[in-house]
Amino acid sequence: MRATARVLVYSDDSGTREQVLLAAGRKPAADLPPVEFLECATLPAVLSALDAGGIDVCVLDGEAVPAGGMGVCRQIKDEIFRCPPVLLLMGRPQDAWLATWSRAEAAVTLPVDPVAFADTLAGLLRARLASSAA
Repeated sequence: MRATARVLVYSDDSGTREQVLLAAGRKPAADLPPVEFLECATLPAVLSALDAGGIDVCVLDGEAVPAGGMGVCRQIKDEIFRCPPVLLLMGRPQDAWLATWSRAEAAVTLPVDPVAFADTLAGLLRARLASSAA
């Protein structure tokens, strides 16, 4: 197993990024390696980080401005070769259809529920780490 997993967290709101980091903790599940977070507040920072590689999961804020996480997700799915799985943060459960449109692998609602978030992130990390080990 790898020493760490890398998770990109995109939101223009530092409070939302903090919610994500606190909800995930150092390890979202006992069977996973510790998580290293890369916080991004702008779309150019997200694209630069993904171009550099090494990201295991992206957490994107659907409520971010000016580039919302749903549009960012759809863009990176089109542009990034072997794009990491995306966990989308949505403002309302009714926006689940937009998460599907964006091609996100998973979605949770804001404010972040620590248990639901950690479980969802852990599932995406397990799948990603298993596929990269194969």
